Amino acid sequence: MFGSLIGNPTTEGTDWGAKMLDTVASRSIAQLFSQSESVDVQIRCSPSSKLLQGSIDSFKMNGRELVIRRRFPVQEMSFETDSVSIDFSSVLSGQLQLKQPTQAIAQVVLSEAGINQAFEADLVTQRLQELELPGLESLTQGKPVSFTHVKVKLKPGNRIQLTATAQIATGPEIPIVLETTVEIERRRRINFTNPQCIDESVPDELRQDSQQLSQALLEALNGMVDLDRFNLDGVKLRLNRLETRQDTLTFNGYAEISHFPRHG
Repeated sequence: MFGSLIGNPTTEGTDWGAKMLDTVASRSIAQLFSQSESVDVQIRCSPSSKLLQGSIDSFKMNGRELVIRRRFPVQEMSFETDSVSIDFSSVLSGQLQLKQPTQAIAQVVLSEAGINQAFEADLVTQRLQELELPGLESLTQGKPVSFTHVKVKLKPGNRIQLTATAQIATGPEIPIVLETTVEIERRRRINFTNPQCIDESVPDELRQDSQQLSQALLEALNGMVDLDRFNLDGVKLRLNRLETRQDTLTFNGYAEISHFPRHG
């Protein structure tokens, strides 16, 4: 579903230009995502004749049930710019080009189910296989460690419960159950801090090993969850704050838009 609101065209020329801009903008935004349930594009320009000079008052996008790079589901995403200057001649060729980069207020909402689905993506699972843990030689005896079946449950206060299974080479599986705080670092990295192991759900004979491997898993995840790895074409997200709400994790920040997307 695509829609737009473009001022109040008063002439046939500006109405024609508004419709063309609507079509090009909708197609450009749709190309950000591998899949989408709905994407709503709103372009505001008053008076609409400013379109001919490439001047737009604001550009707003709202999307639901989106998939980025065929792997990472997003429940909701929105961003809204202030005034934007475009090259209107590019619209005539079916493209949308900015005269200069711009910024937008952005919000991203991830569902608990979507986060767990992302943990099943090859890009994530492969990076948790056969890890060398130089600080745990006494436990691993120099053998690689693999983490599988990673699951999260969102908790109040920006806390999450994290469960996983660790295996040293071909040895027995070691359960990991912990709670940790999720925080933003340098506006682009997601870190898991203040871990607390939930020992009652781990067999007594495995608790010490589970605690050591829990910290190793968090260190591996902290090095992995970097927004620069998942930037959209022409759109770089930066985060100011996050909040867990029931079964969703909401990020608020801004988007740096260097150009309109050419591919998803």
